[in-house]
Amino acid sequence: MDSDLFSRRRAERFAQLLDEASGGRRHHVRSRVDDELAALVAVSQRLTADRPDVKVDSEFRTGLRAMLVATAEREGIGTPAAKIKTTAAAGSGIRGSLLPAVTARRARARGAILVGIAAGAVALSGISAASENALPGDALYGMKRSTERAQLALASSDISRGQLFLDFARTRLDEADTVRDDRIGFGAVLDDMDADTRQGVRLLTTVAAQRSDPAGLEAVNVFVTGQRRAVSGLLDRTDHVERDRTRRSLALLDAARDRADALRAAIACGLPTPAASDALGPAPGTCPAER
Repeated sequence: MDSDLFSRRRAERFAQLLDEASGGRRHHVRSRVDDELAALVAVSQRLTADRPDVKVDSEFRTGLRAMLVATAEREGIGTPAAKIKTTAAAGSGIRGSLLPAVTARRARARGAILVGIAAGAVALSGISAASENALPGDALYGMKRSTERAQLALASSDISRGQLFLDFARTRLDEADTVRDDRIGFGAVLDDMDADTRQGVRLLTTVAAQRSDPAGLEAVNVFVTGQRRAVSGLLDRTDHVERDRTRRSLALLDAARDRADALRAAIACGLPTPAASDALGPAPGTCPAER
């Protein structure tokens, strides 16, 4: 499927869901992306109910306004109805009679999308400043995690989502270092970190295997190298309370590195896409020995 078309349909569906959440008419067509977009709609509702007390930079507002005006002109949003009818008159028959309604509907959808983008841009800028350093237990921590889910919902590809998951795993590690004296809290953050690691590695290794392209595997190796060094640093602290739990996270990182190396070798020797798969993605076979 054309990725641009899919992204446009996702954006149009998001605009419909925002309209429904605000009390607008319910659209009868359901979409398979509704569950993915639900997190983003929830963020929008929470922002409306509890706006973060953060001032948006004036330069950001000016730049955003210029972008929205240019987009509106390009997409024909705000075009007078008379002009739409004049354009439609060039058509004939049934197609010509349907064109005004279709054009107006698309214009409204694009307008809703544009408003959603503007609101999202301003809202996310505020969230970033207000909740960026929130830790488990803080009032804004739930908003921080909701923002991450919104980023995943808007990601345009599995590669982008995989890289986001790895970024979130790095964030969880920073949080774990801060709450390392809390045995329960530390273990919970490492659980989330490992879950993000598995998701990110699985997405990147799956794309690499399907495309026979090892590029995504390099992102896995870079992540593992940096993440393993930081996790190992936790073990060196005398006040660390969960050494066994930390070692399990190190074992996961080692498994992720081994999986990426095995897939890279399988791609290099021309093995077909692996049929077997697990939490870290495709599990390749062994290349035949050279004679």
